[in-house]
Amino acid sequence: MAELKTKQNNKSVTEFLKSIPDQQKQKECLTINNLLKKISKAKPKMWGDAIIGYGSYRYKYESGRELDWFPIGFSPRKNNITLYTMCGFEKNAGLMKKLGKYKTGKSCLYINKLEDVDLKILEEIFTNAFYSKMAKG
Repeated sequence: MAELKTKQNNKSVTEFLKSIPDQQKQKECLTINNLLKKISKAKPKMWGDAIIGYGSYRYKYESGRELDWFPIGFSPRKNNITLYTMCGFEKNAGLMKKLGKYKTGKSCLYINKLEDVDLKILEEIFTNAFYSKMAKG
């Protein structure tokens, strides 16, 4: 089985955020970083080269394979900012309707600009996701 490339490492979150070339995206990512730190009460850690994760838990696949992963996180991508929640968005369907302009994948929330979403709703969604995942382990 191939080794997972995206794993927690000791790279500097601060240096990574400072290296974002688009100043507006950098500012938005600093805001998201502060929000996810507040929610998780965890020190942000780099996962791979471009993902910042908050907290850690043991994830177990149906196959029995296990790995350490983060319950919430984000990554500044070229076309958007991707926020990750490992419990998806189904349980927050009502809040998602109020969030604003976004797209989702199974566990990813894609936003173009932070001003496209309601930060209070975003905080509530990710608070629910973090504590739901940490309670389940």
